[in-house]
Amino acid sequence: MRLGRLICLYDDNHISIDGPTELAFTEDRAARFAAYHWHVQQVDGNDRAAVAAAIRAAQAVTNRPSIICCRTHIGYGSPNRQDTAKAHGEPLGDEEVRLTKLNLGWPSEDPFYLPAEAVSRFRQAVPRGAQLEDEWQKMFAGYAAEYPELARLWQQVWSGELPADWDKALPAFKPADGAQATRVASGKVLNAIAGVLPTLIGGSADLTPSNNTELKSFPWMQAGDCSGRNIHFGVREHTMGAILNGMALHGGVIAYGGTFLVFSDYLRPAIRLAALMGLPVIYVFTHDSIGLGEDGPTHQPVEQLPALRAIPNLTVIRPADATETVEAWRHALTQRSGPVALLLSRQNLPVLDRQRLAPAARLARGAYVLAEADGSPEIILIGTGSEVSLAMEAAQRLAQQGIRARVVSMPSWELFERQPAEYREQVLPAAVTARLAVEAAIPLGWERYVGPQGATVGMHRFGASAPYQALMQHFGFSVENVTRQAMQLLGRE
Repeated sequence: MRLGRLICLYDDNHISIDGPTELAFTEDRAARFAAYHWHVQQVDGNDRAAVAAAIRAAQAVTNRPSIICCRTHIGYGSPNRQDTAKAHGEPLGDEEVRLTKLNLGWPSEDPFYLPAEAVSRFRQAVPRGAQLEDEWQKMFAGYAAEYPELARLWQQVWSGELPADWDKALPAFKPADGAQATRVASGKVLNAIAGVLPTLIGGSADLTPSNNTELKSFPWMQAGDCSGRNIHFGVREHTMGAILNGMALHGGVIAYGGTFLVFSDYLRPAIRLAALMGLPVIYVFTHDSIGLGEDGPTHQPVEQLPALRAIPNLTVIRPADATETVEAWRHALTQRSGPVALLLSRQNLPVLDRQRLAPAARLARGAYVLAEADGSPEIILIGTGSEVSLAMEAAQRLAQQGIRARVVSMPSWELFERQPAEYREQVLPAAVTARLAVEAAIPLGWERYVGPQGATVGMHRFGASAPYQALMQHFGFSVENVTRQAMQLLGRE
């Protein structure tokens, strides 16, 4: 992107925890960044004038990012620890602190010494900051007087407030539309709302056509032209996650990025930081199960779903159909307290008939009774994502055998856990101990919802390469197997 305003200072102290960096470093780091077409400088990191001059030189380079390799000395001034691995991860200790202060000409008897010139210098920031803020506020007041509508839009954008009635642009799906993958429904949602959400910006890690993440009415962002709203991240999942974090921290935009669910592992450190910082980043993870088919077990996620659920403050949503996908996006766009991961299918799924079933808007509660039994339920079938329609078919098969089954759609554990205990009891009453969860992933964690007398139809190994219909049948995600498992729980088989 030739981001000339990006300047990185690399603290090149030649030390790692194990010892000198030459133990593991094999490349010329400066040459590597030069090969990336960065502007590269090398300076003495303890020479303040040299560092300042290098920063000014970097600011003058506007057509590419800059890196300043600063050769420093870890534990600077310590007579016995400077340039050693011990200075990396251990405190100097009282005696070495005393010797260091003597070596630097500081008073050694003061346990926490602040040089007067440093205090004076830093305290200048208070009045200077107040002056700069006052100047900016006056400038904005003048701008608002001349351009009131643009000023209002500016304030709306930076507050994170969405435009009034933005959600009227959300598409509505019905059974007559035919079966469709939730990744396809997600793409339709994105393109429906892009026109009313001008700050919606994102892309995919080289899987745009598969993730359905392109905003089709808007150009692609390119070097020298940042007017577009689509980003080519390339095959760089972790980098994409880091960029999304930066966009969210900067503010003023709604940042989203897509890849296959199995590749969420590659950007997991960035997801974890987004969750740690409470950033409203949106992840579009498609091809969410063995249902992706012929690509085989390397591309079929089985452990990634429970692994994402294990990250605190990350909301994971696996919608059952197109209507739940709309509601998943509604939640992702309106909450601002942390990242949201949308897990979407590759294979087509039927659009559930909301005229006779519970409304999809109940997704906001994490789990809800999608279809009630004819009378008090004897068993509860719980499904997520592509397995919800399977649970519905199994419930119908059970009804033919005189067994009353409630079907619960549970797109998000995290949202369900935030509900009052009374609501959770309504959905999963303690009195109904026969519970069967159906999810095409490792069943880790489902015991909290199915209980000691329940069971889970899940994956217990890696997948295989075959058409998804054959895989689903082979691994037990069939009406016959779900029905049989339910009958076994009830002791009816």
